[in-house]
Amino acid sequence: SADGGRNLSLDIPMGLPMSDPTAWATAMNNLGMAPLGMTGQPLLPDFDPALGMMTGIPPINPMMPGLGIVPPPIPPDMPAVKEIIHCKSCTLFPPNPHLPPPATRERPPGCKTVFVGGLPENSTEQIIMEVFEQCGEVIAIRKSKKNFCHIRFAEEFMVDKALYLSGYRIRLGSSTDKKDTGRLHVDFAQARDDLYEWECKQRMLAREERHRRRLEEERFRPPSPPPVVHYSDHECSVVAEKLKDDTKFLEAIQTLLTWIERGEVNRRTANNFYSMIQSANSHIRRLVNEKAAHEKEMEEAKEKFKLALSGILVQFEQIVAVYHSASKQKAWDHFTKAQRKNISVWCKQAEEIRNIHNDELMGIRREEEMEMSDEEIEDPSEMKETEESVLVSQVEALKEENDSLRWQLDAYRNEVELLKQEQGKASRDEDTTKEQQMKLLQQALQGMQKHLLKIQDEYKKREAELEKVREDKLKIETLLENLKEQESSTSRVYVCSQEKDCPVETLSNSPVKSEREVLLVGIISTFLHVHPFGASIEYICSYLQRLDSKICTAEVEVLMTRLQNTFRQELSGVGASLEKRWKFCGFDGLKMT
Repeated sequence: SADGGRNLSLDIPMGLPMSDPTAWATAMNNLGMAPLGMTGQPLLPDFDPALGMMTGIPPINPMMPGLGIVPPPIPPDMPAVKEIIHCKSCTLFPPNPHLPPPATRERPPGCKTVFVGGLPENSTEQIIMEVFEQCGEVIAIRKSKKNFCHIRFAEEFMVDKALYLSGYRIRLGSSTDKKDTGRLHVDFAQARDDLYEWECKQRMLAREERHRRRLEEERFRPPSPPPVVHYSDHECSVVAEKLKDDTKFLEAIQTLLTWIERGEVNRRTANNFYSMIQSANSHIRRLVNEKAAHEKEMEEAKEKFKLALSGILVQFEQIVAVYHSASKQKAWDHFTKAQRKNISVWCKQAEEIRNIHNDELMGIRREEEMEMSDEEIEDPSEMKETEESVLVSQVEALKEENDSLRWQLDAYRNEVELLKQEQGKASRDEDTTKEQQMKLLQQALQGMQKHLLKIQDEYKKREAELEKVREDKLKIETLLENLKEQESSTSRVYVCSQEKDCPVETLSNSPVKSEREVLLVGIISTFLHVHPFGASIEYICSYLQRLDSKICTAEVEVLMTRLQNTFRQELSGVGASLEKRWKFCGFDGLKMT
């Protein structure tokens, strides 16, 4: 039926045979209507009419303006069919209900434009607007010269309404001419404007999501620490007082560190900062004393724990001794089988717990011995002795452990023998349990034997190490004795050599010490003999450097000063022309000596 030629009253058939029901069901779901099969059963059993499959497309209410979709009640034995739609300038005839639904392409993101094909040749934009404006607000129509056009709607859900007209036959007026008829084909169209708007919407949603996450992060972010006050004389005095208080020291030292890093130290404030640093330094002794007190408490706690553990071990030893004494044949024969079983289980548990505690106590002792050895590592001889004592103590501990394991082996052997005796006397029903116990005990014996072998190997290794240490000690002692003998012999040789060298030195105590100096004396004597009025040291050295460039003035002057009976220094000249001259006086010196 038509309402003023404007509103379309469509009865949608849901029982169409579908070769590809996905697109059809998607369009039906976007309209908020459950798609039905031929028998009236829903194609989507979990359909919720309040939800649309496309984001931003609201579900269509049957009373929504535009397409007045009010489907009549469908009888279960008759499928619903689409009805004829009467418009002002044309008439729409429904397709054959037995045909498959029209094929559609994949829906582009944010699609608001549809492609309409199969239009009559004589159709106009007014007729197209009259048919499709019932689906929603039409923004633009782009009609081609051929029999198709593109229609852009204001919202995305209007495209789903337009898809329902796909497959309808259209007739303009009452004409039966071929140019006035056609079969509509409505499909999704890909438009750049739709894609641009969709991308803008997605970016807006992404910005909103980032803003929401930023707000969440700021809400859960821990609060920033309180700001440090700026430096002033008043704040400096406050911080100095806080530095003297143990309870407020941490806050004050952080403020002082911030001020120094900010560069508040200058010539005017240097004394204040020095006093604050000095007061901070005074806390070092307090911290060291606190650490020492805590270490002392820890040592006392260790001692208490060690004493308590040793007392517990003594009690465990007594309990195990009670079990062993009860396992002897004098008392064992008077117990029942159940009592014997309980006593053996209790004994095994007590021995395991005792061994665990014993290992723990031995570990504590080893740690103490290691600490003592670290403290005494400076002296090598003492270190050797401590290593030897540690090895001896370890060997003794291994001996004790070996003895305890032997006792345990004896106890297990007694239990095995008793079980063997009981197995012969027991009934056939208890044979299986006895065999299992025997297997368990044999496994335990094998484990204990392996452990005993390991301990024996360790014992042998420790003995070998102890022998090596003793040999090293003997070698070191012999080396020390040899060194002492060598030192005594070298000292004697040195004394003798000194005694022998003394006369040589007395003999060789002459002013001329080498053949080179003798040659220099001869050349200088010849040169000065030629110059009877003497010559300066520079003049003499310039002559000698012609013969040997390596001769220096200081060497020549020292040599001439040593030979006072051969060369003599005199002053000649007056006033500014005063200079020192060397003369040869060997002939006079020969008479003197």
